[in-house]
Amino acid sequence: MTLAATSLPSVRGSLRADAPLAPLVWFKSGGVAQWLFEPKDAADLSDFLHDLDPAVPVMALGLGSNLIVRDGGVPGVVIRLGKPFTKVEQVDATALRCGGGASGILVSSTARDAGIAGLEFLRSIPGTVGGFVRMNGGAYGRETRDILVECDVVLRSGERVTLPLDALGYSYRHSSLPDGAVVVSAVFRGVPGEPAAIQAEMDRIATAREESQPLRSKTGGSTFKNPDGHKAWQLVDEAGCRGLQWGGAQVSEKHTNFLLNLGDATSADIEALGEEVRRRVKEKSGIDLEWEIQRVGRFADDVREKLSGVKK
Repeated sequence: MTLAATSLPSVRGSLRADAPLAPLVWFKSGGVAQWLFEPKDAADLSDFLHDLDPAVPVMALGLGSNLIVRDGGVPGVVIRLGKPFTKVEQVDATALRCGGGASGILVSSTARDAGIAGLEFLRSIPGTVGGFVRMNGGAYGRETRDILVECDVVLRSGERVTLPLDALGYSYRHSSLPDGAVVVSAVFRGVPGEPAAIQAEMDRIATAREESQPLRSKTGGSTFKNPDGHKAWQLVDEAGCRGLQWGGAQVSEKHTNFLLNLGDATSADIEALGEEVRRRVKEKSGIDLEWEIQRVGRFADDVREKLSGVKK
């Protein structure tokens, strides 16, 4: 679909054509956004989506940590919530209202300063509130559904709605939020706690993560969901995939549920490596690993043939 500037609604924020997405995602690979929109505020986003042709696809982008952007780029409009959506403020003694673009580190640190415990696990998830809410993000025994009270969402139609926890249909790393919906804020609730004890728990989580995960590499976080009764990393390891390479991509030797861009990997390399891992795990254990990392956009013409034998 051709999307000329003249066919797009006017905005008060930033709207750019052919915007490179590789710098905005952790893998540092992939193509461009046909249009990249950074709204000035929720009203700007709502007005834009209301006036945008309903046939135009829309995708929200957070910190880009759990994402493969394919080399052919993303059609339509990619929405990125910038600084106006990063505010975190205390609602009452145990609750915070968090902008959809706020990071897990900011939310957990604000909770600590306010004496709110139970949100420490967000410190370990490299993403934003919008991503946590959409994917029921979790770590170290806790999930977003354990702390979410409600969220404000701008639907693809431009309508702004407030959804309570039970409207999100949460399951493991999944919600029933419709495509094109953008989470602009959420209320998280914890329990009273001592800031020193909260900081100690945050430090424990940070240390555990540093010791077990390849944090200083170009990676996308946990690649596959844990199947019932199994650990994905263990299945990958038992299938002989530790250190496995495909083009410029590699299965981490430190944590086998992480894929790495060794420097010059294309997104096709990374996705094909993941599919090869899935094939080997299926062959070894009979278990179908399910992608946790989101894969979006179009394949580049020059890699379509390369991936033709790989299950998407």
